[in-house]
Amino acid sequence: MKKLVVLTGAGISAESGIKTFRDMGGLWEEFDIMEVASPIGWNKNPELVLKFYNDRRKQLEHCEPNFGHIGLKELEQNFNVHIITQNVDNLHERAGSKHVLHLHGELTKVESTKYPQLISEIGYKEIKLGDKCEKGFQLRPHIVWFGEAVPALEDAIKIARTADIFVVIGTSLNVYPAASLIDYVPNGSPIYLIDPNEVHTHRKVTFIKENASVGVGKLMKILRKF
Repeated sequence: MKKLVVLTGAGISAESGIKTFRDMGGLWEEFDIMEVASPIGWNKNPELVLKFYNDRRKQLEHCEPNFGHIGLKELEQNFNVHIITQNVDNLHERAGSKHVLHLHGELTKVESTKYPQLISEIGYKEIKLGDKCEKGFQLRPHIVWFGEAVPALEDAIKIARTADIFVVIGTSLNVYPAASLIDYVPNGSPIYLIDPNEVHTHRKVTFIKENASVGVGKLMKILRKF
């Protein structure tokens, strides 16, 4: 069974009603990103940061996977599918995908401010100031903020290096280090890129200029030849 590695970004979840940061009307227009997604912002105003992610979590509870997510699950019938996602939502898991690696953390988890390896599930509950880990330190969202290392990057690189087929869905390939994963795809492994917008890459790719749900449907037809 061929290994199908998929890198997903905000575009795949936008169709489920989750706001992206970059698009027109996106979160960057509502918030200064450094105020809500950086260690500096956290140190300056943790209440604002907690509210921002509490609101995102509340929104996620009422969102459902779209066919972009569901189609990737269906591809597991014929491929060994591994998803590397830049998204912090749980829509891939809720669609039933078995192998999902989150590069930038997970919205439904929290971590200790002092011991980041202490991670726990909170589902869609709120985090408040005063909520502490088992060692007595404040909890924060389990999110990789700007300026922080990406702990899952090495695992993502290993997965990309073993791809028989590589697919990029709903990401501009502007966010590093995630965008660099395409550089680790073996020469000779076909690369497909699903996005309605122009995406620039130095690798040879087959473009499917559609949104995620339509694009994944087209991809499924293309992959029948493998």
